[in-house]
Amino acid sequence: MCQVRLVLRSEVKTLRMLRWLLSIALSLCAPMLLAEQRVRVGAYHFPPYVAKPESQSPEGLLPELLAALNEAQDDYRFSLVPTSVTRRYRDFTHARYDLIFFESPDWGWQEIALDKLDLQIADAEVYVTRAAPDRDQRYFDSLRGKRMALYSGYHYGFAGFNANQDFLIRNFNAVLTYSHDSNLLMLLHDRVDISVVTSSYLRLYQRRNPEEGRQLLVSERTDQVYHHHALLRPEGPIDGLRLGELLDSLRANGKLPELLVRYQLPAAQAATERADPMPH
Repeated sequence: MCQVRLVLRSEVKTLRMLRWLLSIALSLCAPMLLAEQRVRVGAYHFPPYVAKPESQSPEGLLPELLAALNEAQDDYRFSLVPTSVTRRYRDFTHARYDLIFFESPDWGWQEIALDKLDLQIADAEVYVTRAAPDRDQRYFDSLRGKRMALYSGYHYGFAGFNANQDFLIRNFNAVLTYSHDSNLLMLLHDRVDISVVTSSYLRLYQRRNPEEGRQLLVSERTDQVYHHHALLRPEGPIDGLRLGELLDSLRANGKLPELLVRYQLPAAQAATERADPMPH
């Protein structure tokens, strides 16, 4: 009888020990189960959406948008991953990032499997030249005989969205750079005749540089109209439906509209521009 009691006491102690170990294991696992999922967001230099994404402190609409998304919820942690305008396709297919904002499915993504979300944000690209007494909107009737400054890697309407550098240099007498500011400076110094600049960036540039802005003639015709999308990996940690819900919450609390106004971006339904690329 005494032996039975000893066995029972031993079993009770063992059960208590197992319960204690189980509670410790659950307490250790709980933070892992509740941890935010990391969402890696690809970004290349594309002002005003993002500037210098490889730096310690990238600037532009995208870093502020990611900060707002992180502040608004605890399920996902959005972090910026630098890529480049030409490398972004390979990095996407190799799963080096999970999604990319402010893209168009027509900008070279046609053969890549992806999920897409219409961001309901519009922008455009316009033609710009140096203002001169003998120049008016008729200057933008044709590209023939005109020197161009273009952003390397961009897809332009006048070129049929062919971003090949040799094609642009050969067919459009183009100089290719990685800076809107450089292109505008070449215009002002009469080194080229026409550049194509993102409307939102141009408005910000004119606000920051009023004297230089007065020396520019901006076309009324538009090379292309952006209907921005987010492009997502099908196997990624977040899908388009959930991302859309998070963005809707930022619209509802006023944070997203405030950002769009600050970066000179209209909502898609407010955009009235139509693409009318210059003929060659």
